[in-house]
Amino acid sequence: MTVSRSAAPATTTQHALDGLRRAVVAGELRPGQRVLQEDIAERLGVSVATVREALRVLEQEGQVGYRPRRGYFVTELRISDLEEIYELRQVLEERAARHALPTLDEDALARVALAAQDCEIAAERGDVAAELEANRRFHFGLLESPDQVHSMRLIRLLWDSTEAYRAMYYNAAEERRNAVHAHDAILDAARRGDADTLVSEMDAHRNRALVVLKGILAR
Repeated sequence: MTVSRSAAPATTTQHALDGLRRAVVAGELRPGQRVLQEDIAERLGVSVATVREALRVLEQEGQVGYRPRRGYFVTELRISDLEEIYELRQVLEERAARHALPTLDEDALARVALAAQDCEIAAERGDVAAELEANRRFHFGLLESPDQVHSMRLIRLLWDSTEAYRAMYYNAAEERRNAVHAHDAILDAARRGDADTLVSEMDAHRNRALVVLKGILAR
């Protein structure tokens, strides 16, 4: 594993959490893989206890699971798990998008457009970690509004639970290109204030990801 060491040693749980997230996104920690706490602690310059605290946070998000006497492992999902998660996302994200769309002003749409541009640049470079970060900004920029605190909490939880698989999805150059085109269509609908088309394009984008991920799990 090549979890990067920070310029100065840190002792916070957040630093360990960020390092673990980067390892998942970069594919250094893959579904089903055991998390070697001592190795992570040494590379990040933190204590094993701090790493353990960060792992408990990831466990609550569904990104890792604890096995007695064996330690923490990156969550390994079944096809039925992915289908359930994506069905729940469809329901919650449609509701969120329809509520948020009327509140998106020019500044908000500009931020979403910038995130889409960052996705495209990262896709061209093959920088999966950067694309995932920009992809998250893009989608959440279209979904968030002040009156949807509980919906967004659930949506974030569902996204977090599949982060390792989303990283695998974006490892394919073709899917990175497909995502860029999907974002263009989604952004166009948002700019026109067309809620039905926005939801339809988001559904198509999400369903494409599910098909690809199911293919990965079926191998």
